[in-house]
Amino acid sequence: SSQNLSEEFAEAARQLKKEAPRIQFGKIDVTHQHDLRKEFNIQAFPTVKFFVNGSREDPIDCKGVRKASTFITWVKRRTGPSTVLINSTDQAEGIIKADDLAVIGFFRELHNDSVEVFCETARDVPEMPFGMTASEDVCANYGIHRNSLVVFKKGKPVHNEVLEDGRQNKMGLTRLIKTFTLDLVTEYNIETSVKIFDVPVENHILLFTPTNSEAFSEIYENYQSAAAEFRGKILFVLVDTNEGRNGRIFEYFRIRDIDVPAVRILNLTSDAKYKMPADEVTVENLKEFCQSYLNGKAKQYLSSEEIPEDWDKMPVKVLVGKNFNSIVF
Repeated sequence: SSQNLSEEFAEAARQLKKEAPRIQFGKIDVTHQHDLRKEFNIQAFPTVKFFVNGSREDPIDCKGVRKASTFITWVKRRTGPSTVLINSTDQAEGIIKADDLAVIGFFRELHNDSVEVFCETARDVPEMPFGMTASEDVCANYGIHRNSLVVFKKGKPVHNEVLEDGRQNKMGLTRLIKTFTLDLVTEYNIETSVKIFDVPVENHILLFTPTNSEAFSEIYENYQSAAAEFRGKILFVLVDTNEGRNGRIFEYFRIRDIDVPAVRILNLTSDAKYKMPADEVTVENLKEFCQSYLNGKAKQYLSSEEIPEDWDKMPVKVLVGKNFNSIVF
């Protein structure tokens, strides 16, 4: 909530006052400041913007940051180095084991396009520590080829991305790394919904199923296997159809009890929905559906209500998706 964020923001300001007195924190109630709201194009609340070197032009948006500790990391990475330079295996171990998640870049040299993209990405992902190294010993110790980005979870490498000079895209890397702040499959509920929409992945796949059904464990296992293949490209979400509080999301996708288990893909940018053509939730069917969607071959699903029995009785005919084409055209 806004109130909660405001408190975390104030806590970050208190802590940074000692460490970095040059960084000033302020808050504005724009309900009475229409000119400022217009100048800085404030559309959602709360919005946090970072102004650099006293300039009003192009402040940097601070998105998706919710905790005081993350605010502090975000600001520090904007005003100083965004990654820790690692010279020894002990140092690397310290970073990997200090947190649940850590990202390390293993490079041939510390001045190339890949390093630049890596450091840029670190600025946008304050939720986890970033380190980089060009030490042969450190690379050899982990058996990792140079020019690789490795995500460690609970001290173990869980993802290895080869970085090729100049071909890396900061947005793509940010998206990939941010998905690791969520589980492989994230169950949709009030708490996780905020996190789900904070991760900058525009393609979401949703599995609607009762979690207490006999077939659930097998279906869930298949869903997880597919999720591992599409991490960073499609966000895998589980919606428990037995949970009454999820009613609005069923309505939005027009899911009925007889439809479950059901699988849908939603593109957040266009709001387009896609329905998995196959009925069975197998690894093959899921992979095929995801791949055809990413290749632009999946057919958009336009849900329609059933044609009312009395649609033709009155001078003004009742149209729904299913009879629109045949009647109008």
